[in-house]
Amino acid sequence: MKIRYSRKFLTLILLLFLPLSISAQKNIEQKVQRDPVLEADSMHNLDVARLMFRLRKAYKGVLMRCEEIIAANPNFSRMDEVLYLSGMSSYYLLEGKGSQKIDLRNEREKEKYNPEKLLTDAIVYLKILVEKYPQSRFREEAERTLKLLEEKYKTNAEKKVEGAN
Repeated sequence: MKIRYSRKFLTLILLLFLPLSISAQKNIEQKVQRDPVLEADSMHNLDVARLMFRLRKAYKGVLMRCEEIIAANPNFSRMDEVLYLSGMSSYYLLEGKGSQKIDLRNEREKEKYNPEKLLTDAIVYLKILVEKYPQSRFREEAERTLKLLEEKYKTNAEKKVEGAN
């Protein structure tokens, strides 16, 4: 009689806890905890950066806003767009485009917007976008721009080698 109750008890325990262990195995993907205040602040900075990028062509301002987002909220839900805007702004500044010109007399700007640094930054931002966010709507344009940048960088390196000979 004791054995019957023991078996029933064990069966009952298994029936109760088996579904819990199965459901625990289904939730493999972890959700990132986001601070709502930080998310709202980052979204505001992104909105301003978008306007500066599209309407004003103020690429220095875009970089400033995007760098603030990257530093303050690395888990931002729209990080792919932040990386895209950062990479494209670096590229456009490298090309001399935009409404905000680089003041080479200012040491801080001269260092921050050095052409070699802008080229490196553009490549890094766009590569991170392509690698970490393959489903992003910005991926294709980022890949096209990366190809242009890498060809231009390779061409400049070849010219330096030819000039040395």
